[in-house]
Amino acid sequence: MSHKSSKEIRKVNISSSLESEDISLETTIPTDDVSSSEEREGTVKITKQLIERKELFHNIQLLKIELSQKNLMIDNLKVEYLTKIEELEEKLNDAIHQKQVLSLRLDSQLALQQEDARKHQALMKQEMETILLRQKQLEETNHQLRERAGDIRRSLRDLELTDDCYDKLKSLPEDQLSIPEYVSIRFYEVVHSLRKELSDLQMKKASLTEELSGYKSQLKGLTESYEDERRNRSELEVRCQRLTLELADTKQMIQQGDYRQENYDKVKSERDVFEHELSELRRKYEILEMSHKAQTKERNDLSKELATIQQSLNLLQKDKDYLNRQNMELSVRCAHEEDRLERLQIQLEDAKKAREEMYEKYVASRDHYKTEYEKRLHEELEHIRLKTNQEIEQLRSTSKEMYERENRNLREARDNAVAEKERAVIAEKDALRKHDQLLEQ
Repeated sequence: MSHKSSKEIRKVNISSSLESEDISLETTIPTDDVSSSEEREGTVKITKQLIERKELFHNIQLLKIELSQKNLMIDNLKVEYLTKIEELEEKLNDAIHQKQVLSLRLDSQLALQQEDARKHQALMKQEMETILLRQKQLEETNHQLRERAGDIRRSLRDLELTDDCYDKLKSLPEDQLSIPEYVSIRFYEVVHSLRKELSDLQMKKASLTEELSGYKSQLKGLTESYEDERRNRSELEVRCQRLTLELADTKQMIQQGDYRQENYDKVKSERDVFEHELSELRRKYEILEMSHKAQTKERNDLSKELATIQQSLNLLQKDKDYLNRQNMELSVRCAHEEDRLERLQIQLEDAKKAREEMYEKYVASRDHYKTEYEKRLHEELEHIRLKTNQEIEQLRSTSKEMYERENRNLREARDNAVAEKERAVIAEKDALRKHDQLLEQ
């Protein structure tokens, strides 16, 4: 506004100076009658200089008008470029803000993943410490039992009796028997019954070893299926990481251009492919989980059967305890892995929902900002157009007034010049007449 007001003041000063110069020039024109030829030549020169000077002033005024128009065009271009620079700065600030938000979100996700890994590692370390402590206690108790068995074995040697010796010692009263003889009798009775049981148990042991081999093969199959499931889970983790990276790249591409219009079909096809893969993986996981539950149920039934046979299998107690320990460890690990797989599945669903929500929010915000930008641009263009029309009308009116004033001044100068010419012609005629009279005299 200050620039325009200075332009208007400058125009007013120029017009006022021209008017003052016109008035001063008009006042310098002689109105008295001229009687000599020198005075006539001076008036003619003055009128020519006046006309040339007015033409020069007229040309200068036209050049000034053109200069003001060009300055106005330059100001409009400056305003357009300033608006474009402001828009680009706003876009840059939005991009920087989105980058900061994404970096903070990535840092928080990394911190959560590191915390989960740290907790899992601490839990595994605690479990290993408890297992090592239990193993150490069992080794100590085993060592003590071995020492006690050695002492008993050294004190009670050659306790086996024949049938005749047993009948002979059995016929004697208990008061006359020594401790080794009494122990030998009791040992014979117990061992005789136990040998019968042992033969039965050996037959059962053979059948149980066959069942145990079958269980081992089933356990091997379960471990292989667990390894396959673990590999599938690792592949899913890698794919999830790759999807997060692709999501970040996709967001960056969305910030750089109109990603929705150009790559909507591509993103939709990739999403359909990923959903199909996820459904396949879910179906495989459900099949594996059903088979795992069936095998877990069978394993629990077998552990119950082994628990019922535990009283009669003292000789196989150590093997059974070892197998039970392994079974418990595998069940604990399997439970941990199942919990971890469920957490990963939940995280994958949350990531997918978050990606869809972010995409929808971005599209809505982008449309909103686009409409606002177009509306504001239309208003600015309308305002600039009205402003330029007003200024052009003002310039037209001022130029029209100036042209009329110049034409009026030129008409007055022409009338004055014609009057001067007529006066000069009359003066010339009078001078010739007087000259003729003088010649006649």
